[in-house]
Amino acid sequence: MIYFDNSSTTSVRAEVSRIYAQLIQEAYANPDAMHTPGREVSKMMETSRKKIAEMLKVAYEEVLFTSSASESNSLAIIGYCLANSHRGKHILLSNAEHASVSHSFEWLQSMGFEVEYLSIDASGKVTPQELKNKIRKDTILVSCMHVNNEMGAINPIDELADVVHTHPTCVFHCDCVQSFSKIDIPFEKLDLATFSMHKIHGLKGSGILIKKKKVQLMPLIQGGQQEFGLRGGTSNAPVNICAAKTIRLALQEQKASYDKVQKINQYLRKELVKIPGAHINSPEDAIPYILNVSFDQITSEVLLNALNQKGVCVSAKSTCSSHSKHASAILLHMGYDEKIATHMIRLSFDKDNTIEQAKEFIEICKEILKSYGLQI
Repeated sequence: MIYFDNSSTTSVRAEVSRIYAQLIQEAYANPDAMHTPGREVSKMMETSRKKIAEMLKVAYEEVLFTSSASESNSLAIIGYCLANSHRGKHILLSNAEHASVSHSFEWLQSMGFEVEYLSIDASGKVTPQELKNKIRKDTILVSCMHVNNEMGAINPIDELADVVHTHPTCVFHCDCVQSFSKIDIPFEKLDLATFSMHKIHGLKGSGILIKKKKVQLMPLIQGGQQEFGLRGGTSNAPVNICAAKTIRLALQEQKASYDKVQKINQYLRKELVKIPGAHINSPEDAIPYILNVSFDQITSEVLLNALNQKGVCVSAKSTCSSHSKHASAILLHMGYDEKIATHMIRLSFDKDNTIEQAKEFIEICKEILKSYGLQI
């Protein structure tokens, strides 16, 4: 099998899996219980939180454990807007966000908030000038992902944050799912930031929300004192305890992984353009972990299924939107035509992929095009 779908999810590290298996057998007590086993589990979970805070250079109480990045995004966006609607009801997001972000904004719009979209340019990015043109005195929240999950375009979040912070009533939320442990993230400039463990060889059901102390949220899950009163429900302690090790290992390998993936990306870019009808849609300065390509001869769905039959795992669009048969909205927003947007696939790599797999992928693509009687 060739697994080029790491932006969707990654394999679980053996070290993390081993610790988790031990924890679910031994650390099953409720961390809010007052007895000794409960206190011991609580201590391990809070140690994990402290280690994460130290690694990311944020305050201990700014690290919130959630079940996923989607939950983190919902809590950050909806929780902030509901708690701060007295300051204004104008909110901004890019027109290229993950469904958990865009759907949160749509829900807020149904609740009376004024939603406005920031357009991405031909390279898939939101420019600081676009933000300056749209932000207003009554804007209370701006949300823009760090790395686009379909194209790999890297938004200039340092500069966008600077624009946001010239408005004292506004905060900046950044979905960092596709950038965390791959490129550096300026957490000091972000008011709200989200990421997920299963994207970095950790456990599913494990998300993080970084929330600056000054930022007030309204809980979306009522009923408890957990997570500083912002997320009710019994804590998933084994998963939360594993998060620190997952993050430490991912950050330790960041440079080596980046260098390896960059070579794979560069090889595929060079070889794919030799195939007639092939197009590289990701911008040149995109993160190397994501490569968006199209073939004139074959639609996304047909190619994805053909690759699957050959043992190659890729995506068409973001996995959270994968059941939609519509064209890629991201490509259309970037100015690509309908054909490109309905013929794209997303390749996404990580440290476990190899140049040999990339070479095999090229040959498989050629075989598929030939088998369909298509010109190459």
